[in-house]
Amino acid sequence: MAAVPVEMSRERFEDLVGEALDEVPAELLKVMDNVVIVVEDDPPDGEDLLGLYEGTALTERGWDYAGVLPDRITIFRNPTLRVCDTETDVIDEVAITVVHEIAHHFGIDDHRLHELGWG
Repeated sequence: MAAVPVEMSRERFEDLVGEALDEVPAELLKVMDNVVIVVEDDPPDGEDLLGLYEGTALTERGWDYAGVLPDRITIFRNPTLRVCDTETDVIDEVAITVVHEIAHHFGIDDHRLHELGWG
């Protein structure tokens, strides 16, 4: 396993995710539907991801969308810590990742996110 440049407890990292969510406009949070946000240490299958959105974007939900498990936004601690040099970098990267994954919930793809500077 690669060395982690920034040491940070899981609890502190989860607090940063919560702080990033606090910065999301309340109007957006109110329209998020059937989604949970969790922190995991590592992505599945050794993938190199900072975050992952799993579910059906709001823009793709039709009349038959009912009775499904919540969408899931996962923020991955270890990969985030590996790409950051300071705690300030971690704070910034967590905020970007949270916004990026929430945007997927709203149907915004990676290409558009990169254009908007949230890649």
